[in-house]
Amino acid sequence: MNNDVLNHVLSFASVLSVFVLALVQLVKKSISIPRNAVPITGLVIGLIVGAASGPFTHLDIILRLWAGAIAGLSATGLFELAFKDRPGFTGDSKL
Repeated sequence: MNNDVLNHVLSFASVLSVFVLALVQLVKKSISIPRNAVPITGLVIGLIVGAASGPFTHLDIILRLWAGAIAGLSATGLFELAFKDRPGFTGDSKL
């Protein structure tokens, strides 16, 4: 893979992560989902946003999906989930 292509994908993922984060927060506030499912939700939303962003970039669909996946996982904090057990649901008032 060419470094220029990778730079474009990572730059695009940085832009997408803002939108993905907002959409994930909207889903979390609207629907009570298990906390362990939040990263998967972010991944799916990232893939959808990446696929739908065709008119705004010159990247191929595969590269847009990669950028969406990176944005979705980074926006939801996948690494935090990997190191912590997070039982419960997003609608719980207890922290």
